[in-house]
Amino acid sequence: MAPLHDAPLSTAAEGALSPAERAQIGKAARARVPRSDHALFEPGRKRPDPVGIIERQSAARVPELVPVRYGRMLESPFRFYRGAAAIMASDLGAGPHTGLYAQLCGDAHLLNFRLLASPERHLVFDLNDFDETLPGPFEWDVKRLAASLVIAGRANGFPVKDSEAVVRAAVAAYRERMREFAGMRTLDVWYARDDFDRIAELLPEPPGGKDERRAARAASKARTRTSLQAAGKLTRVVDGTHRIISDPPLITPVAQLLPGTRGEELARTLRDLVADYQRSLSSERRHLLSRFRVADMARKVVGVGSVGTRCWIILLLGRDDDDPLLLQAKEAGESVLAPHCGASGYDNQGERVVAGQRLMQAAADIFLGWERVTGFDGRERDFYVRQLRDWKGIARPETMDAGTLALFARLCGASLARAHARSGDPIAIAAYLGRGDSFDRALVEFAGAYADQNQHDHHALADAVATGRVTARTDLAA
Repeated sequence: MAPLHDAPLSTAAEGALSPAERAQIGKAARARVPRSDHALFEPGRKRPDPVGIIERQSAARVPELVPVRYGRMLESPFRFYRGAAAIMASDLGAGPHTGLYAQLCGDAHLLNFRLLASPERHLVFDLNDFDETLPGPFEWDVKRLAASLVIAGRANGFPVKDSEAVVRAAVAAYRERMREFAGMRTLDVWYARDDFDRIAELLPEPPGGKDERRAARAASKARTRTSLQAAGKLTRVVDGTHRIISDPPLITPVAQLLPGTRGEELARTLRDLVADYQRSLSSERRHLLSRFRVADMARKVVGVGSVGTRCWIILLLGRDDDDPLLLQAKEAGESVLAPHCGASGYDNQGERVVAGQRLMQAAADIFLGWERVTGFDGRERDFYVRQLRDWKGIARPETMDAGTLALFARLCGASLARAHARSGDPIAIAAYLGRGDSFDRALVEFAGAYADQNQHDHHALADAVATGRVTARTDLAA
């Protein structure tokens, strides 16, 4: 299928159309793609080789880290799925789409929803990872979430009916929340966010129940995940000052990565990155960051799908050594959605990530920004910068029973609807989805079929490792 070049319905166009006209756009999309058609996933004979897609991504990454990426993807079908956003983008791009655009996360699997800190120091539930963000058909994010839930359910040994119930919970929550947004004023949609207190109100059990206690523990733990906590874990005092602890290849201080003058040159480049990226911050945040000084820096391996991209952690100190701030500068390449949705409107891929995050998240990191850096090889690379940790609470689906995972799925679906409603047209999307559960039932079928395909692709990677086509390092867990 050719790349999608239709622009999303603009704010100006929304303002020029009545709610009834916008709803008609959504209903008309059913003629292009009936809601029941979303159940279909049938890979064609010309489907690209999934390992080949991963290899093409790896070609632009740090060579010595690529085997770590393959090793992490080998661990389980869910770990594979986390690293296979490009494969799923290729599959979705080959099929029909609604043409109803929103800003997409591009990798909306369940572990990319988590507790985060707002700038006002409130705990909120939101999307977190925007490396692949780009405008595209709203349903692609919903499908990525739905399939991840089935894969997680299978990993937990859930019966098929329980995994299907989890998917229905997520998609119904998306549909119902989008219908709420369709009836709201524009500014009310923009200001909406999922505070932890609101999440607690959604719990079905009476006060003091299992899920409430679990949520309270997650909130308490999230509030401890700060720069201070990260510094305590990742740094130590050497000759009276904090230094990042070496744990190669996962964490490698610059001085160890490149000894001598090359390391000094890299350190200067990273110092310049911190200084220059501040141009992408608002004036008061530039002032705040100016109160910190760079103390140390290291290369860090992060996640699963991102392994091999250039990622740096930078330790800054404020009033004294007990006042740390850890920033993460992460390489930003072209979105996996770009071959199917068209290139980003931003020249800098780091700016693409930041703009997408600010558009989708209700409360973005105060130090979120971007910069372009020229490397030793003379090649320019784009980066985005954010805090390494700021009250991040990460879900552990492997510890959840089917009921708890269904509850978490509802939170994810509702949060995704809020993120899409900020950029897409909630009236048109809600009209397409309708009041009934046709879309919900279709995505249950799609999610099961795509989980099967993901299993096959995981096996294909295992075969590639077994035959020596690619090399995997399996001794470094994520």
